[in-house]
Amino acid sequence: MKRLSIFLFSLLMGSNAIFAQSKNEIHWITDFNELQAKMQQEPKKVYVDMYTDWCAWCKKMDASTFTNPSVINYMNTNYYCVKFNAERQDKIIFQGKEYHFDPQLKANTLAAEWVKDGSMMYPTAVIMLENFQNPVPLKGYLDVNQLETVVTYYGDNMYKHQNGADYQKTYKPNWDKSGHN
Repeated sequence: MKRLSIFLFSLLMGSNAIFAQSKNEIHWITDFNELQAKMQQEPKKVYVDMYTDWCAWCKKMDASTFTNPSVINYMNTNYYCVKFNAERQDKIIFQGKEYHFDPQLKANTLAAEWVKDGSMMYPTAVIMLENFQNPVPLKGYLDVNQLETVVTYYGDNMYKHQNGADYQKTYKPNWDKSGHN
């Protein structure tokens, strides 16, 4: 009985550690089939973090912006978050269309389609409304305040009532930048 109690206690503590860990990071999706399945079950807005393995600013954003508890909480609640290596070499099928690596672009054609103007820059975020509508590319590094302004504009549906420039002028970031909640 004592062994069973110890085993159950250990199991409980391990599951609490796993649960706590999953609460402290953004739930990144890397598989586009998984993303599409989730969207069919429960449509949400989508935040895509387009990065490359060599991008120093991408790594800085991973280490600072994406580790902030306020960012993690908001993103996990309001968005499906996708981690997308823009230089990935494999074939992607997304919304019935096939995408591949284009050596001339030095990027996957899906990344190029989302950027719209063809100028690839990393990091680039892409925000899409429910059902993958209206991709909005956001080029460059975003700190916690910059990210908050953008993701709340779409996540809280403010885009339906106010244009982006007016929202940015009046919005006062309130997420804790220190990394504490």
